[in-house]
Parts: sequence; C-alpha cells; structure tokens
Amino acid sequence: MSSFSDSELTPELATKFARLALGHVTRPYPYKLDHVMAGDEDVLPPRVLHPIFHGSFDWHSCVHGYWLLARLSRRFPDMAPAVEIRALFDRMLTPDNVAGELAYLARPESKGFERPYGWAWLLMLGAELERHEGTSHREVLRPLACAFAQRFKVFLPKATYPIRTGTHFNTAFALALASEYAEVVNDHELARLIEATARGWYSADADAPAWEPSGDDFLSPTLVEAECMRRLLPADEFRPWFARFLPRAAARMPECLFEPAIVSDRSDGKIAHLDGLNLSRAWCFRSIAGSLPADDPVRAVAFSAADEHLAAGLAHVAGDYMGEHWLATFALLALEAGKAS
Repeated sequence: MSSFSDSELTPELATKFARLALGHVTRPYPYKLDHVMAGDEDVLPPRVLHPIFHGSFDWHSCVHGYWLLARLSRRFPDMAPAVEIRALFDRMLTPDNVAGELAYLARPESKGFERPYGWAWLLMLGAELERHEGTSHREVLRPLACAFAQRFKVFLPKATYPIRTGTHFNTAFALALASEYAEVVNDHELARLIEATARGWYSADADAPAWEPSGDDFLSPTLVEAECMRRLLPADEFRPWFARFLPRAAARMPECLFEPAIVSDRSDGKIAHLDGLNLSRAWCFRSIAGSLPADDPVRAVAFSAADEHLAAGLAHVAGDYMGEHWLATFALLALEAGKAS
C-alpha cells in the first residue's frame, strides 16, 4: 500500500500501524498452533490454550503485536488509538491470564514451545513494558518474562551450535532481542550468557558468503548475525569483526545481500515472508551503518541499502492477512533503528 511510504516514524504512521495491530491481536481465526498434544484432552481452541496471545494468526505474532502496541503507545501517548491500547492491555494483561500462559508452559509437551523466536519476542514485550510507568502491566507480565528468561538460561549452555536459517529458528536474532531484555531488567546472568554464547558461535566467522535469500526467509542470516554482534561487542571489537565478516560490503558485495527480495505471491504465507526480509534487512543495515565511523565507506552504502529495502517492504505492510498480521512489527524495527529507546 502506497500510504505506508514514510522513511521515518511519524505520528500518522504510528497510528496506522497501531490500527493494524488492534485489528488482529484478538482476531481468533485463522490461527496456526505450535501445539504438542498428549491426549484428546489437549484438543482445545487457541483462546483456551493461550488466554492472552490467541490472535494474530500465531502465538509469536500476537506477542510482537502487543509489543508494537506497547511501544507505539509509549512513544506517541496522544495518538488516537492509545486509549484503545490501554483498554486492551487492561483487559488482557491480567494475573489470571498470565497464569494461564504459564500453565501452558509448564506442560511437559511445551518444553520446546516457540524456541527461540517466541521466547525472544516475549522478552522484548517484557522489556518494553518495564519502560512504562504508571501501569500495572509490567508487574503482571513479569512472571511470564522471567519464565522465558529462565528458558534461555537452561537452553543456551547446551546449544552447541547456532542456527543460521532465515526464519524463526535463527539464534542470532533471538540473542539480539533477548539481550535488550537483559539490559533493561539488569539480568546480568542472562546478559553474560548471551554474550559468551554469541562470541563462541560467531567470533571466528569471516568473509560471509551470504547465500540468500531462501524462499521463505524473513531474516537475513548474514545481517542479523552482524546486528547481534553489533549489540553485544564493544565498538572497538565490532568494527574489525564486521570488516572481516563482510570485507567487500563497500562494493555492495555479496550482491544478493544488497538487492531487495522479490515477492511473487503475498497470499502465500511463506512467500510473503520475503516482505519481512526486506524490512529486517533495512533494520540491520540502518543499525550497523549508524555504528560505523563517518569516514567508513560501508556506512553510506549500508544506509543506501537500508533505504532501498525499507521502501520495498513498507509498500506491503498491509493488504493481505498473511503479511498484515506481522509485518508492521518489522517495519517498526527498521524505522526505529539507530534511535534512542
């Protein structure tokens, strides 16, 4: 849609994004469950299994739909949808509903539920609500955020290898998001574990071949790894690491990394992922470019590539529900990249 064309987050664009999310975070169907059943008694509708996050087509998209609403209502408290957002949060973020989400996690069959993408987004929601003052929402959600933080603490020490796919299983993306939560809530144990894990997985990587995109990527395995390391390494370590990792970036190489993805069918949920790839690349390119010195030739190239990808992705944030239930989140990440939290 051409109406989503701003290159900066304005109150008008924030309002449009909020309206989109309000239209789907409580929409019950269609819905895709990540659900392991132990018996007939587990054949239940999403609203029973997940008292809060039963909209937006799937659990993780619902979680980051709430994150988007929380983020926008804090940044633009006077926008028209802010009243609706507060009412929604008052209605949905209750101790009983959080207890229901925790009960689902406690099932033995839920051990791998939404690992690691949904875990990371729940922590991002928790981190965002911690920034909100004058509401009870952060205290109410806190037990659920702590439960997912604990899952990271148990899982990461036994995760021998990273997962480098461009979809939900990507570990660099999860570490990047979880690190924000650890910083906001001063969870030093989690922060140390995330940094040590990222160093162990990615420090030796060099001359990345960037064999992408794959047919249903919404993350760039290459760029999201770089964004993860940008967040976790001191600047004087990240810059030489990045120069080794993408040594030909100033020449826009590997070429496939700098060309926006083509989306052939936006009614196909997997192919529609590629609109998200364009937006997530814009997010990574902007973030990385902003961390480079003014005289680094990669800086201008990365900002230019970010603009190209952002334009390609923003044009399709709305239109078909296969993208509409989640793309605004990645548009927001790109539009806020490099800005103060």
